[in-house]
Amino acid sequence: MLQRKITLFVFVLGIVTAIGAQEIPMVVIKKGAFVPLYGTVDKKPVEVAAFEMDVYPVTNAQFLTFLKKYPEYSRSKMKGIFADKSYLSHWESDFSYGKNNLSNAPVTNVSWFAAKKYCDCQGKRLPSMDEWEYVAMADEKRVDARTKEAFNKYIMSWYEKPNTYANPIGQTFKNYWGVYDMHGLVWEWTSDFNSIFLSGESRKDKAADKNLFCGSGSLNATDLMNYAAFMRYAFRGSLKARFTTKNLGFRCANAIKVPDHLTQNSKK
Repeated sequence: MLQRKITLFVFVLGIVTAIGAQEIPMVVIKKGAFVPLYGTVDKKPVEVAAFEMDVYPVTNAQFLTFLKKYPEYSRSKMKGIFADKSYLSHWESDFSYGKNNLSNAPVTNVSWFAAKKYCDCQGKRLPSMDEWEYVAMADEKRVDARTKEAFNKYIMSWYEKPNTYANPIGQTFKNYWGVYDMHGLVWEWTSDFNSIFLSGESRKDKAADKNLFCGSGSLNATDLMNYAAFMRYAFRGSLKARFTTKNLGFRCANAIKVPDHLTQNSKK
């Protein structure tokens, strides 16, 4: 009987461990409004509906599990129209990221197409740019810490550090929402990553101006001193959906329905 209980315990523990290794916790982001760096007229706030976001970026181990189920997205079988030649180039092979301890590090060198497919297969989606920026403007205690000099210095100092993509997830600060690694680890894809560089005054304008990148990036900006945001928008604007880089990863989000009395932000 004792042996049977031990065997059952080990079996159940194994199941829990296996599930836990693949689960990505999510947190509720309450609805709110903010003025983004670009995309508004007369600095009017953008409304962000309540949604869920992954606490951490997707890891190499989690992406490997996805590839085993969808091998057509593996390195050797990925079509060139969906990813450039650097796709998962730091991995040892199609289904191995090698001897380096990358299992708990964020997966990088993935295209927008691959990131979108991964989120779709989890019943989720990529966060929009507004959603991402809304969560990213929080520090440990404030919903919006963009005016704090120390917060912006922290972000800018990270831009100067190389090879953070190999660091494990969850080592940066936990922000107001309970989300880690929005800054200090890797850049991240959004669903509409290049939609902001438009020729008109509205983000709904579909006439793209391909010359509006770094040099002209300050035109119509709402905060000329927000260098950290300038860096993010300029980087996104330089991307195409098939591009991959060693410091670009992603996380997933999901729409939710939350009662209004649970979605109001307290003033900070």
